[in-house]
Amino acid sequence: MAIPELALRQIERWCTQRVPEHLQDRVRVECRTRGRVVTIVERRAPQEGPEWSEQKVAQLRLDEFGIWSVWWADRNGRWLSYPDAPVASTPPALLDEIDRNPGGVFWG
Repeated sequence: MAIPELALRQIERWCTQRVPEHLQDRVRVECRTRGRVVTIVERRAPQEGPEWSEQKVAQLRLDEFGIWSVWWADRNGRWLSYPDAPVASTPPALLDEIDRNPGGVFWG
């Protein structure tokens, strides 16, 4: 099962809305897809040199039954299941949980 186009558009729109337009030359929130996994990252413009830095924010994973789950990256970059997130058949409820960030694991 591939990620539904509507779900991907919802995630992309959410990413775009995280940073005001006037700051997007310095900070961006972007998503990347691989199989049934969407990885959300925060990117920052370089202080020196040409490379943007990147910080993992969250992963949204779609299982074979069409249920989404949210994961967070620990300090070593390992992905861990986020136990308090609701199970969802579409991404918005999980994106809301990332916004709320109750345990401080997504946005530091």
